[in-house]
Amino acid sequence: MDRSPPPFFNQGPSAHARLIFFAALAIALLIIDSRFGTLATFRQGLGSALYPLQRTLLLPRDVLTFSLEYTGEINRLRAENLELRRIEAVNAKTLLQAEQLATENARLRELFGVRERTAVKSVMAEVLYDARDPFSRKIVLDKGMHHGLLPGQPVLDAKGVVGQVTRVFSHSSEVTLLTDRGSTIPVEVQRTSLRSVAYGAGIGAMELRYLSASTEVRPADLLVTSGLDGIYPPGLPVARVKQIDRTGSTSSFSRILLEPVAGVDQVKMVLVLLVDKSTLPPPPPPPPEPAGAAAARKRAIEAAEEGK
Repeated sequence: MDRSPPPFFNQGPSAHARLIFFAALAIALLIIDSRFGTLATFRQGLGSALYPLQRTLLLPRDVLTFSLEYTGEINRLRAENLELRRIEAVNAKTLLQAEQLATENARLRELFGVRERTAVKSVMAEVLYDARDPFSRKIVLDKGMHHGLLPGQPVLDAKGVVGQVTRVFSHSSEVTLLTDRGSTIPVEVQRTSLRSVAYGAGIGAMELRYLSASTEVRPADLLVTSGLDGIYPPGLPVARVKQIDRTGSTSSFSRILLEPVAGVDQVKMVLVLLVDKSTLPPPPPPPPEPAGAAAARKRAIEAAEEGK
């Protein structure tokens, strides 16, 4: 039985012919575009023409995302506002207590006739880089002589003492950190008021030397500046006791290792106290030499020269 359509409906080429033609056309266009890139301009124009339609179709998604972000931002701001109000209330209470304590302190000073300490001026400085000497612990600041810096002035951060200015240039200065082997600072144990001198250990730590093995020092004790040198104001945090090595059977001294409180190796911004060393009294003269010491030293020098 013949199932082909009547001649009246048979118009144009057959379906198989059209399939073969369009398939060949598609393959030819793919080859031409991959070899010569002739359809790039057409694709760009088509993309530009379809871009408004794409943005219109994506509009519901963008509106939903913006709504969710806006709601979340409002909730976050409300939570932050509540937290700030709570902190403000706590700070107001602390401020009132501080003002009350300051008033009582002023009254006590007037009562006992104690002289009010003068506030030390300071300068904020930024750490530029570490010093080039790998065997020392020093940093270079962006403030110098033109900003009032002088050798010997203490350097602090938000937690405690960092070091001391040792060299000053016109617009920069060099600071020796507390952990440098040549660094010393007078300290006292806050718990017992025991005075001593802390030395830099050169390994990111400090140490107390020449303390008796029976000295009452415990781990985690806080050491603060004693203020006896006239440079460091008293009471500044310096270090905490990290390790105590008591060798009572072999030595009468104990080795006490300290950990600096300040961020000595991570500090970025520091505060330099503008202490003027010229206002301090001169140090006491050295003790006189024993009789015959100068002659003995002279003979030793002459003997060394003859040996050469």
